[in-house]
Amino acid sequence: MLDKKSPLHEMTLTTKTEFWNDSCSIPDLKYAILYGAVGATTNPVIVGDVLKKDMDSYKDEIKKMINDMPKATEDEIGWLLNESMALSGAKLLENAYEKSQGKNGYISIQTNTKYFRNEEKIIEQALHFNTLTKNIMVKMPVTEAGIIAIEECTYQGITVNATVSFSVPQAIAVGEAIERGLNRREKEGKPMLYPVCTIMIGRVDDWIKNVVADEKLVIDPDALEFAGIAVFKNAYKIYKEKKYRTRLLAAAYRNHHHWSEFIGGDVSLTIPSKFIRMFNTSDIACIPRMDNPVEERKLIQLKKIKDFNRAFEPDGMEPKEFNTFGATRKTLMQFLNGYDEMIGIIRSFMV
Repeated sequence: MLDKKSPLHEMTLTTKTEFWNDSCSIPDLKYAILYGAVGATTNPVIVGDVLKKDMDSYKDEIKKMINDMPKATEDEIGWLLNESMALSGAKLLENAYEKSQGKNGYISIQTNTKYFRNEEKIIEQALHFNTLTKNIMVKMPVTEAGIIAIEECTYQGITVNATVSFSVPQAIAVGEAIERGLNRREKEGKPMLYPVCTIMIGRVDDWIKNVVADEKLVIDPDALEFAGIAVFKNAYKIYKEKKYRTRLLAAAYRNHHHWSEFIGGDVSLTIPSKFIRMFNTSDIACIPRMDNPVEERKLIQLKKIKDFNRAFEPDGMEPKEFNTFGATRKTLMQFLNGYDEMIGIIRSFMV
């Protein structure tokens, strides 16, 4: 008989669906691992939040870095701290990595958001991150330049997590880029990788709600909670049809549907710690729902919104449009501001 500790744990034991801790916070990651988590992630906002929440655990390390490197800039210290956090999380996930023979057990570290238009800079930083430890996964944005970087990084042996992604067209572009990279590796007899493509489902919802408010549209509010879910399920269907070897990852949680609607799918879910705890103590039944389509009445409502169609339809956008899609611009700004805030924390120790 399976020892099911919670609904989330039951999901990991009885379905193909996996989950990660959507943070590099060590206490939160330890808790998540107890319930079956097999991954974790970082980004500039997350790193800043971890510092603000648990500064006592990092202030001595920051001071030591500053003292040991008297000529280092605040940016250099910031990235060293980011790497240190990632390595601490990677250590906790080593067991999952070994047990799965490299299919799970990764912590993601994100390339500098400032490089979102420059594939050479993304590739250069990703190659450096790839030297840190065996179970590092490198996050890079699904921008026009990012697609180029994703293919090349895959070819060069970097396990990619495609992020800043909100749409079926972006997911398809990632799937195709990674296939090209993997095929190049295969021709040279190089080993398989296990990349993921993130769709930030909650940020899809956020953006569509912004559009509805700005354009003063009258849309069933219940339908608006399913915009990201509809996008993710459509991408999943296409990934299965095209047999992409990339795993889809759902991110940016806003409600329990962002978990319960994906149970049973051969996907990963990166869930913030507060939601992990909520889901663990909920009475949501662990029933496979991934193959259940979004209700037609909800889709009819959502398809009244131009930007939803751009995100939902496979041909809704071309790569040259990825950078200027509303959800992309909004998220890039948040990541850039989050990076500035993180550097501000380092600066307060340095000056």
